[in-house]
Amino acid sequence: MEERDSSVRPGRRPDAVTFRPAVAMRRRRRDETGGQEVVELAALADGSIAPERRAALEARVASSPELAERLAEQRHAVALAQSAAVDVEAPAALRARISAQRQVRPARVSRRLVLVPAAAAAALAIVIAVVSGVLGSGASGTRFHAALAATSLAPRAGGDATLTKTTSGWQIQLDATGLPRLDSGRFYEAWLKNAGGTLVPVGTFNEGRKVTLWAGVSPIDFPTLTVTRERADGNQASSGEKVLVGRVDTG
Repeated sequence: MEERDSSVRPGRRPDAVTFRPAVAMRRRRRDETGGQEVVELAALADGSIAPERRAALEARVASSPELAERLAEQRHAVALAQSAAVDVEAPAALRARISAQRQVRPARVSRRLVLVPAAAAAALAIVIAVVSGVLGSGASGTRFHAALAATSLAPRAGGDATLTKTTSGWQIQLDATGLPRLDSGRFYEAWLKNAGGTLVPVGTFNEGRKVTLWAGVSPIDFPTLTVTRERADGNQASSGEKVLVGRVDTG
């Protein structure tokens, strides 16, 4: 009895040829083409596409509802990221690094992957970097508040402060109104004071809106926050001209 080749399926000719590698190759080429198409749409959305490629791609988008829809998604991503980054300024070194990274684009991208365009990615990176710089300085979560009242030297003044513990010290966000700007060697100075009357300077400023101060002592031990008018006269002691006074609510 003749022995059959077990590697040949029943009903299939032994000399049949399979074309699976060719099919896989065509599929891979389609995926690469689709990935490049997404990259170009991202570049068109954020304005970084090469001038010689713009006209041809815009013509293809105009004739393809699918491409037009993808381009709209990319532009929407750019708009969202840019709106999130309004009024945010990043350090020069960070902006330079992001600009350099914009020149690098992936060679292969899945057709189903929705890319955030380079400008959107840069804007998001700036937002993340700035927020990290503000909140990532070691904030522990311990936070106190202080309401500041006016004195007779500035009867229309008022303000409040938020004191947040970080690894560097206590960050004090002061927002005061009704204080006229001081210049020409005159300025305001903020202080923390303990029960024994010891004053610790925590920073100087010219205007009271959105001021960031720093303290190396805890408001638990130095719970009184004051603001005085000062003059650059070589005397580092407080002038005693208090314009705002408040007590830190430490619970």
